Amino acid sequence: MRVGKPKVVSSPDRQACRFGRLAAFAGLLAIPSVGLLIYDMQDATPQQRRTPTETKQAVNSKPDTQVTQPARGGLNARRAYSYLVKICRIGPRVSGTKGMSAQQKMIADHFSKFGAQLRFQSFDVIHPQSGTPVRMNNLVVSWDKQAKQRVLLACHYDTRPFPDRDRRNPQGRFIGANDGASGVALFMELAHQMKNLKPTYGVDFVFFDGEELVYSPQDKYFLGSEYFAKQYRDHPPEYRYVYGVLVDMIADRNLNIYQETNSVNYAPKLVGSIWQTARRLKVREFISREKYEIRDDHIPLNEIARIPTCDIIDFDYRFWHTTRDVPAKCSGSSMVKVGRVLLQWLTEVPPPKPQ
Repeated sequence: MRVGKPKVVSSPDRQACRFGRLAAFAGLLAIPSVGLLIYDMQDATPQQRRTPTETKQAVNSKPDTQVTQPARGGLNARRAYSYLVKICRIGPRVSGTKGMSAQQKMIADHFSKFGAQLRFQSFDVIHPQSGTPVRMNNLVVSWDKQAKQRVLLACHYDTRPFPDRDRRNPQGRFIGANDGASGVALFMELAHQMKNLKPTYGVDFVFFDGEELVYSPQDKYFLGSEYFAKQYRDHPPEYRYVYGVLVDMIADRNLNIYQETNSVNYAPKLVGSIWQTARRLKVREFISREKYEIRDDHIPLNEIARIPTCDIIDFDYRFWHTTRDVPAKCSGSSMVKVGRVLLQWLTEVPPPKPQ
């Protein structure tokens, strides 16, 4: 879907294009009778070209002005937004590059300060263009490491090599503020609350590498989440994940989070519980109906690892895969709204379905 994020799902009776990470053009199919859109993340509206100066100004833009006070629950929208800006100032964070290495150090330093336990899950893939090895690193941040039943909160933290949906500059500089940095920034903000939170289960934040190391339509997506899922399946740890929640593109200033179709199919109880929490908190940006069918990092978790996982994603983001996906188009308030729902939900996670 992003940077080749998720690919769109195809089914026998529906046309679907690859969801978010493909560089090739994909179609958007509207199904009025069902009210569902099967979308390829590549089908975002292309935007105007940005000059290097404009991009620099956008990355270094002033803090989000939508929120002047910290949000309820201890989450702080300005601080969350500042984390997003800090990430984007690194520049592109493509897998195996110096930008990604700088981001990994920043994230590790941040969570270490809060007493979390960190580990890198490293593996190599072949670069789709050069054929040389690329070192990938999923990062796992654990809270209450001793808990044998756990919940996984995940995001991808790589950026697509190029803004392939930008009509004017598809080979330009891609910062990935919403598509890449927003999930990371949210988790960095959640770290301020984890020490005093009393979740139902142990919690892991998982940052997936290689979600969209994609240069052409044939290139493989979801490298990090697929490796993580296979390791979990083939080498079962002492703990088990009860549920998983993937967040993706959750910083849009005009936030609208519909229920994603694959998530509803794989984990209906999980989806229902999260959207019910949002209703109780009056977070109206969580809309209780399906709109998109998306392939994202939650697919390997469901299909390979058998972890019931849903995708919290705003796929109505106008600047997806363009040079205009910069902090100025994002909102700390939006990230905090998602964070409030997740923090509350973690304290009331429903019991898993009996095996």
